[in-house]
Amino acid sequence: MKMKVFTHLLFGVGTMWVLSGCSRNPVTGKKELIFMSKEKELAIGAESHPSVVATMGLYDDKNLQAFINEKGKAMAKISHRPDLPYQFFIVDSPVVNAFAVPGGYVYFTRGIMSHFNNEAEFAGVLGHEIGHITARHSARQQTSQILGQVGLMAGIVLSPQIRGMADQASQVVGTLLLSYSREHETESDGIGVEYSSKIGYDAHEMAHFFGTLKKLSDQSGQSIPTFQSTHPDPGDRMTKVDGLATKYQQKNPGSYEVNRNEYLKRIDGIIYGTDPKQGFVENGAFYHPELKFQFPVPSGWQYENSPIQFQMAPKDGKSMMLFTLAQGKTLDEAAQGVIKGYNLQVSENTKTTINGNPALVMVSTVAQQAQSGQQQAAQTDASSTKVATWLIQYGGTIYAIHGVATAADFNSYAGQFKQVAQGFKSVSDPNILNRQPERIRIKSVQRTGTLKEALKDYNMPESKLSELSILNGMELNAKVEKGMLFKTLSK
Repeated sequence: MKMKVFTHLLFGVGTMWVLSGCSRNPVTGKKELIFMSKEKELAIGAESHPSVVATMGLYDDKNLQAFINEKGKAMAKISHRPDLPYQFFIVDSPVVNAFAVPGGYVYFTRGIMSHFNNEAEFAGVLGHEIGHITARHSARQQTSQILGQVGLMAGIVLSPQIRGMADQASQVVGTLLLSYSREHETESDGIGVEYSSKIGYDAHEMAHFFGTLKKLSDQSGQSIPTFQSTHPDPGDRMTKVDGLATKYQQKNPGSYEVNRNEYLKRIDGIIYGTDPKQGFVENGAFYHPELKFQFPVPSGWQYENSPIQFQMAPKDGKSMMLFTLAQGKTLDEAAQGVIKGYNLQVSENTKTTINGNPALVMVSTVAQQAQSGQQQAAQTDASSTKVATWLIQYGGTIYAIHGVATAADFNSYAGQFKQVAQGFKSVSDPNILNRQPERIRIKSVQRTGTLKEALKDYNMPESKLSELSILNGMELNAKVEKGMLFKTLSK
């Protein structure tokens, strides 16, 4: 679970950026006007890293971490900015994603590590992310936005219009990196080809991985996050990167590695998909086995879970609910923390019990704040935000459930908010408490045939075959040889 503070959108440049003047870009060699100094890049990375970790968590696999450190450092040495203090991390998220923060911080989710099928695919994406840092894309994008008189978003989660759920890392990454342009993404693809090739890998495999991303994006119901949504079409990228790899190898003849078996052995046993111990949704309810509670999830609502917050919203985006820990030793202390932290004006405050647990219920309005030197505009039902809050004392901890909507829509969702909060209760079902995650298991093909036949030989269910095809980066009718390693799934 994770919790974003819901505040007003704050616009305007709140920081005096260091004007570096015209400097030469280390990758392009061109002179550019940059408003972000190297020192600022380093500061942004150092400041944002703890938030990234708190939001997503780190995945504990010492051998896999040692591998990405080794390859990351090797690539950093041949990069255009070898002087930066690069750091590499695997974050505990099932989402297929990779991202970089200025100053040398590079992150891979366990979801993307699960989908790589060889070291060369990993190296290509590693080169792409380091390329964002070496080409100073964040600094260049930030400068262009300032020059275009577009304000930096200093904090977000909830606008008066309740547009829907914000991205899980919007505060951590989105406000720091801003959005890379397609030009920057294409440039980083080229850098990825160069960097991965220079440390000895076949960049054609980088192109192949874009084929995997294309299949994921085309898969029904599959949501592709920032790594792909802000990038050019993965099908187009596959073609372009394949061409760049061919040109590089023609110009620089040599032996380029793929290392398929070595990589597959490294990820044997990695958690795949949702880790139940962090909470999961099933049969219309959210369960948290470690904390031993549950509450309903309204039918048709979209949801997102992370180590410190669970959030959900209807598809129309007109309301949302947030579940997280509350600060304070008592309900009254927790209530004061919520009121102060979220700048609320309370209209109702009632103590009660919910399934035997002491609770406090508040209905509030988010207080509107005028910008300096401007007169505060009058709030209307369409522009003001109402919040229903339930603080529940359970197992020695106080939890907060917030239901949020505009004043105009609040009454329409109040019943659902109440149903969710009053459905909070303990869970004792051993099937829930002892739920184990699915893991990737590397197996050997038993007989020469097709991938589908190989999967069937290990009793993979029909419902999983399409997913396993993408996971293996192969079509189900692709030929596989006896003894070949491939991915299966099991608890």
